[in-house]
Amino acid sequence: MSKADNMLSILWLLKTGKRMTAKQLAEILEINIRTVYRYIDSLCASGVPIISDAGHNGGYSLLQQFNEAPLFFDLNEQKALIHAAAFAQEAGYPFGADLHRAISKLKRYTNEEQRDAIDRHSIGFEVIQPPVDPSLESTLQELELSVANGYTLSMEYQKAYQTTKQKRQIDPYGLVYWKGNWYIVAYCHLRSTIRSFRADRVYEIQRTDASFQRPPEFSARHFFLSNLLPEADKQGDTILIKVKGRPQSLADLCRHWYLGHTVIERSEAQVIFQVDEQMVHSILPHYLLPYGKSIQVEEPAFVKERLAAIAADLFHFYQST
Repeated sequence: MSKADNMLSILWLLKTGKRMTAKQLAEILEINIRTVYRYIDSLCASGVPIISDAGHNGGYSLLQQFNEAPLFFDLNEQKALIHAAAFAQEAGYPFGADLHRAISKLKRYTNEEQRDAIDRHSIGFEVIQPPVDPSLESTLQELELSVANGYTLSMEYQKAYQTTKQKRQIDPYGLVYWKGNWYIVAYCHLRSTIRSFRADRVYEIQRTDASFQRPPEFSARHFFLSNLLPEADKQGDTILIKVKGRPQSLADLCRHWYLGHTVIERSEAQVIFQVDEQMVHSILPHYLLPYGKSIQVEEPAFVKERLAAIAADLFHFYQST
């Protein structure tokens, strides 16, 4: 094991509360006793309060207060970290190898009882996400490092449904994971404004000689959501949509990432949404169509007509193919 691993092992061994001699530590870790002395000195120099007792029953131990420091995780904290790692791995976390190494260390330096408990809590915990392209990992790594260190990036970006790529320079402000995709929120030098870009549409990314400072208190999450969700205080340019149907279907509609933020009145049999007019005329009917006859739009009439037109178009399409 590396020096860092051995030093951490010494900490975990002393955490058991038992007083241990340098000889015992050397035998357990299979290293030279002089190496143990050096590691103990290094730990003490870094601020770890190791107590050394001389005599027949002497040895090394940790100060009790340090024994309870946040560095050492209890079972629930260990379980939470491993469960969170499962989410991160399925989402395509770009530093997967480091995450796996950290979880391996966490399991390695627990006692047998803790390992058994962690395994019991892990075996029945699964996360299923849409598959992430493995080739995206290097792009996400570069984006994350540039966010942290203020690197201005040059990239080629391909918009949805377009076949050509466009050269862009961006100052990346933050990474956002949303609905199975990674996005980079960044200041776009071409448009002179802040934009969000799908990470899987980024090509030929490289650092430039320029650097930047992110605006104070800027939140990539807030910016991203503000461009998706309706403004709470915006009363104009919205349409009331009255929908009735089965309680389960209505509840599912109210949990929709967009519609859930537009509910203004709800009962067991009916929901009233206040939806942006542009959304109503464009994609709202496509949101509602998969619910089939489990819901029924009551108002406005043109939404019902639009649903009927889409269904008829699909009918004729599949009838003719």
